[in-house]
This record gives sequence, C-alpha cells and structure tokens, in this order.
Amino acid sequence: MQISDYFQLTDIQAQQFAALEVLYPDWNRKINLISRKDIGSLREHHILHSLAIAKVLHFAPNTEILDVGTGGGFPGIPLAILFPECRFTLIDGIGKKVMVAADIAKQIGLTNVECLHERVEEEKRQFDFVVSRAVMPLPDLVKLVRKNIHHKHKNALPNGLIVLKGGELQAEIRPFRTSVEVSEIDTFFHLPWFAEKRVLYLPL
Repeated sequence: MQISDYFQLTDIQAQQFAALEVLYPDWNRKINLISRKDIGSLREHHILHSLAIAKVLHFAPNTEILDVGTGGGFPGIPLAILFPECRFTLIDGIGKKVMVAADIAKQIGLTNVECLHERVEEEKRQFDFVVSRAVMPLPDLVKLVRKNIHHKHKNALPNGLIVLKGGELQAEIRPFRTSVEVSEIDTFFHLPWFAEKRVLYLPL
C-alpha cells in the first residue's frame, strides 16, 4: 500500500511522505508520540488515516485550516503535504509534541505550517475549517471551536468541522443528526484496519 495508490502526488510530495516514515520512528524513540506497537503501521494508521479528510473535501487554494490537538502532527502534516497552497495551524496543549511537529515540518520543507503550543480555548483567530483526530467528544469540540470558524466560504462544502472518529458514534452525533455527514473510511481505502473508522463533517 502506497500513498500514491490513492492520491496523485508530485515528486516533492512523494519525497515528503517518504521522509515522514523515517522521521517519525526516529523521534518516537526519544518522545512517545505513537504507541511502540503502532509505529510499524505509521503509513496506514496515521498518514493515510489523516488523508481520509481529503477524500471528503479537496481544499481550495488559500483555505485556512486549524488542527486541534495535533499531537505530533496528525492530521495536519499529511494534509499540509497534500495541499501546499493551503495554510495549516497545528495546536496542542503538550509542548514537546508540538516541538516534534514543528521539527518534522521544517525538515521536510513545509512552508505552509505553523505549530503552536496552546489549547484551543486560547486560539481566537478564525479559519475556514477545523480538523481533528479523536481528541474529545463531538459536542465538546463544537462548543470550543465554533468561535474559530469564518463565515465567508470558498470551498465546495460550507466552512465547519471535519474530524476523524472510530467506534460507536450514535450518542455523539445525535445532537447534530440533521446536519452531520458521516463517511466510512473503508470506502476510500479498502484496508481492513479502516473498518468502523469514519470522517465526520459538520458545517458550523
């Protein structure tokens, strides 16, 4: 399984994705970003998983995206590689993880990424989309990020929240059942690990 099996990549993008598979294991030996048993599945479980968001929406140039609870840079860094004409702000409350994300972005030559050590409650700017990977229940996240969504739209979907989630979601999405769109990731990537993993899009 290659990233290029699912996305058309330039030579630079292919090189950047390949570099992630060297840099993350190297950093992971120093700082526990990804569980030791999972680091061997980095490409599928972390990089490709992050890119499922791109199957729901192909971000237009100049789109501004906030990645909340990015950890070591997921989903923000893979998305920033795929969308070099967009601007990504990656935030996390754990400083050493943000440091790793910033270092990896720098080492692979990403110029469209800003990494900040802060909590989402502290971020006052507005963005076209907020993305996140299972940081908290959807109703809690919506309360925190509603203030961060621009009202001017430039994409095929209205501005809002796009999150990666797995497992039983009925209770989480019930308050938004008339507006949330749920996409099954295993329809994009035909790999067993993606069963019961989803992308949720909620216009805000």
